[in-house]
Amino acid sequence: MSTIAAIIADDEPLLRAQLRDVLAEVWPELEIVGEASNGAEAVHLAREKSPQVVFLDIEMPGMNGLEAARALKGLAHVVFVTAYNQYAVEAFDRGALDYVLKPATPGRLGETVARLKERVSGPPVVLNGVLAELAKLVAPGAATERLKWIQASVGANIRLINVDDVLYFQSDAKYTRIVTAEGEALVRRALKDLLAELDPELFWQVHRATIVNIRAIAAVTIDAFGHKEIALRNHKDRLEVSRTFAHLFKAS
Repeated sequence: MSTIAAIIADDEPLLRAQLRDVLAEVWPELEIVGEASNGAEAVHLAREKSPQVVFLDIEMPGMNGLEAARALKGLAHVVFVTAYNQYAVEAFDRGALDYVLKPATPGRLGETVARLKERVSGPPVVLNGVLAELAKLVAPGAATERLKWIQASVGANIRLINVDDVLYFQSDAKYTRIVTAEGEALVRRALKDLLAELDPELFWQVHRATIVNIRAIAAVTIDAFGHKEIALRNHKDRLEVSRTFAHLFKAS
């Protein structure tokens, strides 16, 4: 089979890189011929490079992924990259659309790639009707409300913590530790429950007991045995990346 060309569009460079790395693992013959940070750039690149596949993040500044897909008008097979789940994913399935949930994993992406390989030899589907339905579902306010503030215990006091200030969460017996640059706090909530309410574009589970804010990552180091460890910005703690989540960080 001849080489298939693709474009990746996402306004977060780290998420573009992560998707590119996992694609290289599950679809090594795929050639990434361009990357874009918004929908308008993606449409321009698609018209210039004529890829067979375009991976479009749904939420991007300016022209979003749905608007870009509409502008492409069947020029390429579209794969939506989304942080949404539940009802939005049901809409994708009903419309027989290809999609990837963030952050991409080899298992999830492998299923999408299998479908794409069957479809890519045929003409792209015209998506106008389905796009109108999706636009309603992912309009501002339609998505699951993300956690913004957490009430946590600091000694005998209760502290209100902005989620954006959290460096990482780590389960600790019956509690979850919340670590910020200013210190630590405890909340009596399971890590998996917190994960369901956090923005999956910004908070990644890197160990069964740890969720990290990707904006707090300074570097990921790899030792001689292939073990990965996260160094944080302006904080001494280092976080272990378990083998289950090692695919999130791959050297380019």
